[in-house]
Amino acid sequence: METDFSSFVLAAATADLSDEPAARDDADAVEFRLDLATEPLDALATYDGELPLIATNRATWEGGEAADDAARLDALEVAAEHDAVGAIDVELAALERGDAAGVVDHAREHGTAVIVSTHDFEGTPHRDAMAETLSEASRLGDVAKLAVTAEGAGDVLDLLGATWAATTAGETVATMAMGEAGRHSRAVAPLYGSRIGYAPVDPADATAPGQYDLATLAGLVERLGDV
Repeated sequence: METDFSSFVLAAATADLSDEPAARDDADAVEFRLDLATEPLDALATYDGELPLIATNRATWEGGEAADDAARLDALEVAAEHDAVGAIDVELAALERGDAAGVVDHAREHGTAVIVSTHDFEGTPHRDAMAETLSEASRLGDVAKLAVTAEGAGDVLDLLGATWAATTAGETVATMAMGEAGRHSRAVAPLYGSRIGYAPVDPADATAPGQYDLATLAGLVERLGDV
């Protein structure tokens, strides 16, 4: 069941699918962090929630906790087969190395969308570099996700500029700036074309620096969208 990202999708980020009922009022989907979960494939097999899932199995080398690349990619393939999983997240670096090409093909065979992601925990690249990253990720997947780390407002401005340029070029992107300086980007980026936002149901369960809780982000996005 491929998730449609033609409009903004707010995903509740969690490692526990029992959070799904609490997310229904505010979220459009649930990002299930397999790498942070206990027995994630068993949890997927018994999932009977209402919200579609985005399956993420983040590698340690990109900020997650999945250390065995072969095993984590195998698990993503299994996840892509579940009817409730509307999209899987695959790192751009894994695709560029050739490790994850089979995962993408497998997802396509099962009608599951592919988010191709890049996370920069050190800073914010030059706007041209961000544009190049988004373009390459868009070529390889259905959504290009780019998360950078902002040190100030100028970094957020560069990210929003890259987001707008990619969107007007016809690319489907999801962007956010991590850290306190970039926190507001999570609410503002949808105005510039970002198609996915991530937030925990409980702020104590944040999976990235600077995340709002789900209800707060949902309210901000809705209010800004009405301006």
